[in-house]
Amino acid sequence: MAKIKYYYNTETCKYERIKPSRVDLWVNAIGFLFACAVVGFIFSLIHSKYFPSQKELDLIKENGDLKFAYELIDKDLTEVKSMLNVLQVRDDEIYRVIYEQDPIPMNIREAGAGGSKKYLELINGKLSRNEVVTDMLGKIDKLKRQMLVQTYSYDSILNLAANSTELWASMPAIQPISNKNLRRFASGYGYRMHPILKVKKFHYGCDFSAPRGTPIYATGDGKIVRAKKSRGGYGMCIEIEHGFGYKTRYAHMSKFDVKMGDTVKRGQKIGEVGNTGLSVAPHLHYEIFHNGKRVNPINYFHNDLTADQYDKLLKISDKHTQSLGGGY
Repeated sequence: MAKIKYYYNTETCKYERIKPSRVDLWVNAIGFLFACAVVGFIFSLIHSKYFPSQKELDLIKENGDLKFAYELIDKDLTEVKSMLNVLQVRDDEIYRVIYEQDPIPMNIREAGAGGSKKYLELINGKLSRNEVVTDMLGKIDKLKRQMLVQTYSYDSILNLAANSTELWASMPAIQPISNKNLRRFASGYGYRMHPILKVKKFHYGCDFSAPRGTPIYATGDGKIVRAKKSRGGYGMCIEIEHGFGYKTRYAHMSKFDVKMGDTVKRGQKIGEVGNTGLSVAPHLHYEIFHNGKRVNPINYFHNDLTADQYDKLLKISDKHTQSLGGGY
């Protein structure tokens, strides 16, 4: 109950009651209501914090369940990603090495197209607090695309494995002339002294010194794609297409035993050593191409040499001797 206020009237020498105006009544009423609202709001905060409703309790439980499920799925995705990484490493460093295939470029393995952005566009405006869902969908999508790349890679390796017998027969894997004592290896792959120009130039093959008429053998199964006579350069020269990216060249010959279009087997005689073209002595200049690039032939002499003989041949090939021909 509001207190009654009085004031002293000097004229009547009496205490008279003060009557509040309507403005004062409204101000007092508004102040009282505001105070009640503040107190009510504070009590509401305390109640909602310490005494949540059943609906809030259900939402809290649901969020907890979703978080737990997300953590489990994220853990599984991490394990699958780890397993995929192992498969990718084995693919690049074992299987592709065995079949002499280039590793898959990292930008292709990462399968970078797409990602979580498209999911944001997909669910934008339809879901609230969608970052977790978007992140998960993006991870799953990227993993699926990486697995697809790996599947294609294994399909390629399986195809090579199915044709492995043909691959090993076609690969140039022996020396092109009989050279059991290794004395016929004259000059190796790399910078060598040019026999005519007398300057160092890159020698893209191996030279085998041998008497004119020494048999020359195909180093792998294939087809004769060149059997040409020339006064300069390689002189009388044969090229064999072996397939699987391999091609061999035999230069400075004196005789052909095969012609264009013939198919040959490894170890089959294709001609004889000579001194034709830019050559200073009877010898065979031998080259190997793999995927269009000339490679060191010595890396392929593994079918007719023991480990000790191969090690000895490596040391001989490292000597910077003069080459015997000018067909660089």
